[in-house]
Amino acid sequence: MGHRFSKRKLEGTENLSPGRFSVSEEAPPHYSSYSTGSEMAVSMETPTQRPSEVVNSRQDNRRPSIYSTMDAMPHLEFYANATATGRIRRCRPSLETLRKTVDDAESGSNMGDSGRGSVSALQESEIESEENGPGGKTAQPVRFGWITGVMIRCMLNIWGVILFLRLSWITSQAGILLTWLIILMSVLVTSITALSVSAISTNGRVSSGGAYFMISRTLGPELGGPIGVVFSFANALACALNTVGFAETVRDLLIEYDSQIVDSVNDVRIIGSITVTVLLLISLAGMEWESKTQILFFLVLMVSFVNYFVGTLIPATPQKQSIGVFGYRSEIFLENLFPDWRGADGDFFRMFAIFFPSAIGILAGANISGDLKEPEIAIPRGTLMAIFWTTVSYLAISSTVGACVLRDASGSMNDSLPLNFSEPCEGLSCGLGWNFTECQQSGTCTFGLANNFQVLIQVSGFGPLIYAGIFAATLSSALAFLVSAPKVFQCLCKDNIYPFIGFFAKGYGKNNEPLRAYLLCYIIAMCFILIAELNVIAPLISNFFLCSYALINFSCFHASITNSPGWRPSFRYFSPWTGLFGAVISVVLMFLLTWWAALIAFGLIIFLFGYVVYKKPGVNWGSSVQASTYNMALSYSVSLAGVEDHVKNYRPQCLVLTGPPTLRPALVDFVGSFTKNVSLMICGDILMDDEKSVSQRNSNDMIKWLNQRKVRSFYTSFKASDLREGARHLLQASGLGKLKPNILVMGFKMNWHESSSKGIEDYINTIYDAFDSNHGVCVLRMMDGLDIRDELETEVNQAFEVDEAIESDDQISDADSDVDNTKNTANDQIKTVFQSNQGKKTIDVYWISDDGGLTLLVPYLLTRRKCWRRSKVRVFIIGEQQTMENDRKEMMTLLQRFRLDVHDVIVVTDSERPPLAKNMRRFEETLAPFRLNEGQLDERTAQQQRTEFTWKVTDKEMDALRPKSEKKVRLNELIRRNSKYAALVLVSLPVAQADCPSSLYMSWLDTLSYGIHCPVLLIRGNQQNVMTFYCQ
Repeated sequence: MGHRFSKRKLEGTENLSPGRFSVSEEAPPHYSSYSTGSEMAVSMETPTQRPSEVVNSRQDNRRPSIYSTMDAMPHLEFYANATATGRIRRCRPSLETLRKTVDDAESGSNMGDSGRGSVSALQESEIESEENGPGGKTAQPVRFGWITGVMIRCMLNIWGVILFLRLSWITSQAGILLTWLIILMSVLVTSITALSVSAISTNGRVSSGGAYFMISRTLGPELGGPIGVVFSFANALACALNTVGFAETVRDLLIEYDSQIVDSVNDVRIIGSITVTVLLLISLAGMEWESKTQILFFLVLMVSFVNYFVGTLIPATPQKQSIGVFGYRSEIFLENLFPDWRGADGDFFRMFAIFFPSAIGILAGANISGDLKEPEIAIPRGTLMAIFWTTVSYLAISSTVGACVLRDASGSMNDSLPLNFSEPCEGLSCGLGWNFTECQQSGTCTFGLANNFQVLIQVSGFGPLIYAGIFAATLSSALAFLVSAPKVFQCLCKDNIYPFIGFFAKGYGKNNEPLRAYLLCYIIAMCFILIAELNVIAPLISNFFLCSYALINFSCFHASITNSPGWRPSFRYFSPWTGLFGAVISVVLMFLLTWWAALIAFGLIIFLFGYVVYKKPGVNWGSSVQASTYNMALSYSVSLAGVEDHVKNYRPQCLVLTGPPTLRPALVDFVGSFTKNVSLMICGDILMDDEKSVSQRNSNDMIKWLNQRKVRSFYTSFKASDLREGARHLLQASGLGKLKPNILVMGFKMNWHESSSKGIEDYINTIYDAFDSNHGVCVLRMMDGLDIRDELETEVNQAFEVDEAIESDDQISDADSDVDNTKNTANDQIKTVFQSNQGKKTIDVYWISDDGGLTLLVPYLLTRRKCWRRSKVRVFIIGEQQTMENDRKEMMTLLQRFRLDVHDVIVVTDSERPPLAKNMRRFEETLAPFRLNEGQLDERTAQQQRTEFTWKVTDKEMDALRPKSEKKVRLNELIRRNSKYAALVLVSLPVAQADCPSSLYMSWLDTLSYGIHCPVLLIRGNQQNVMTFYCQ
């Protein structure tokens, strides 16, 4: 319940002056002093400094706080997670350091960490990188700005095959107006997602990992892990699809020029395999070469766009007019303004499903966030600019092609109309000098917006440049996806959320390139390229990306509504409600596009989510889920405080005086058995030490131990001079609102015979104080005691080396313990009787005094646990022989009304018999050291001792309380006779009057629970009902 510390003095540090110091591996430190006003401080420096230290001398010699030379001024490095290479991370002095006297050695060391050389890790690493430049040891990693790293990359991913080969066809089907609506709907989803990405990426420094990093650090590993797997796979699959798109275009050109390699399917496989291999080699060459290749593709696309728009301005030749290209005509624009649905694909949502994959490239820049100079600036600016310019291009191309090209054309020069024609002619083409009526009516037109996918090639000024644009769009997208997938997957592997993937986390070179992940992505892409039939699998890509968009938007919404102080994005142009709207729209679109693919995506994510929830990875990223949990707990606690207590909602909320829980696992396990998922449990640790308090680290160790033992309990420590003071304060201060303890649980004081009088007084008065404050009390006694300190000392020889101790612990079988053994310490291996299956043993309840029902409620709660479920509860009551049947029926009726499943009620009728002489003699011998023995003293001495030793039992008190003592001895005889084979015995705890000596009360508790081989719980409620058989 309480434990003491011994304070250890640090030797050899008494004469060390406080000051600042730094540690260098190059030379031993020496002292130099500096003066600030009237104070003198000491700085530990190395005899020689590196060039980077000289460069940063101004920051190294910054001023201390005006409050004290020990105190540190605010500095960026105190908040950084990483430090520069070769430097020890500085930290600000702790409160303990600041509170210590000037001559304490630790103050100097702590201040040294926060003092000299305190420049940010990022600044120092930059300077060291410059130092190690061309002539140095290592080269500076490549970092990209917002234009080359994000905007161009996103634009290349958004421009794809859809733009060149499907946009004109969508315009013919949906018309210009609805095509613009389709484009704007897609842009709405991507823009909202981009705003959410911008908000998340500016809420702290973004590392590599892109969408996975953002979602996992915002919503936690449970949702981040599944998305990391799915998003990585989707990127690899998208690489394969874009490569196949390129291969099919090349194959069509080969067919057009009658130059097939093998056949149409194998040609795609051959061209695709060669292409993805070349792209892999570009990726392996490094991000610098990949970036240069992307810029080349971008320039080719720009030339192809210019070529197209110039072609729309060139007057159409008769050959172009025969295929429906006439240049800008108002009548053509008005004709194509409205939809003309044709074929099985002729509906709005089908057109949307075909177009939307062209908008999935907005995360291309975020996916390489680790290679950006300033991701928090580059991602918002580059992504939004890319969306803007690509939207303008899509709108411009759809409107211009709709203003220049007819829906249907035959391609035959013979369909031109002479000046004076008499043959029948219908449609807009008649006014333009062409008669396409025959092919329109028969459905045999092979040219025009509705019939030919290569309209942009036909409109352009020079057709082969459009082919170059198609090649650039497909290859740039494939290359971007080939780079994105390994980067995201590498970050996932480093987090070690899933097993067997850590192999792919290793990076190589100055940019930490994931070469192993590159090869994995290459193999996946190659497999799908060799299939060459992706029409069934392709819908999964859009669904996977939409699922990522939904979670990114939900992450932004969730982080905003939790009102966490840590959510402070510098990007302000977003709203949590737009994020929620984007999340909902993304999910709706998943099912509207391909419902079966949406089900597959959700099924995979749910499976991966369940695995992470089950394994509970040991990571803490400060997610919004944690903030939401805090908000919910706070809100419910406040609302619960305004609710009046009702007996139907009573729960046993226990303050358990465990001391360090690791030393009393049986007490922890027992209380956890009836409070887990039911009520509050707080392990109270009273620190009886005048100089040293428990550290936060120790508290965290205790909480971790409780979690490993699967005990749902809080841990709190309290400094006090003795047990009574600590328990009294804990009873008053622990808990929150209605979540406050109403029961004090203690272990039985096994060594009370050898304890000092003050120790017994403290222990008994703690029980009295609990009664006086209207708390219930439970005292648990086990045959061998609860404290396993001695057992640990015998099992683990402290003289052994650490490695030997760990090795001996590893040899203990895990089969006998249901606790996770993560520390290799002996107490992690301890298994208590309360963790074992009790079988069909009985739980015997000796309900001697009515305490409101707590004595019956605890065994009921125990039988709800798996290991106690088959145990049978027997209730023993005190009665008389004449009224035994009536007493039993009355108790059975009461228990039935309480709806308690009690196996039997036993009426004890011989409790009034005197106890056996040997048992009474043992009781008197136990109490003898605490007797005053007035008969052997004169009156004056006796009076003096009565005043001085109030805890001793006088002859008068002994005679007056002898009948009560005999009843306790007799009850113990009955318990030992009737409960030989019980798993647990519960006995009503007697409540002593205020004038009862503490030693006598202690002997009563000892006598009641003496000689019983199973655990004994002395229990007493606060005399208020905790059960009822009424509905209200």
